[in-house]
Amino acid sequence: MSEALDHGLWPWLALILFGFLPSEVWRMLSVFLARGIDESSPWLAWVRAVATALLAGVVGKLLLSPNGALATLPLWGRLGPLAVGMIAFFAIRRSLFAAILAGEAAIIAAGYWTN
Repeated sequence: MSEALDHGLWPWLALILFGFLPSEVWRMLSVFLARGIDESSPWLAWVRAVATALLAGVVGKLLLSPNGALATLPLWGRLGPLAVGMIAFFAIRRSLFAAILAGEAAIIAAGYWTN
């Protein structure tokens, strides 16, 4: 243990002990508890709705009040790639991979053209 601390491995050790392991316990517990839940149960529908609302809130915040490099893009440079990603999602058989790839390409192109 002390040898790891002497050789500069302590940040990795702290990351595993305090970052990864506590969240991994809850993930494993949820896998075991979710085995008996019916997919059409109202509880699972509520969980999906909350997860979708949280994701929509994060995306909305990133689009309307960004920080960092995303803040250098104009509004059309953030909303345009969102539209491109949504169009790709529905055009290519509801492919999430295609949507992410098209949206990323569009936002990189918008960044290239505005700077």
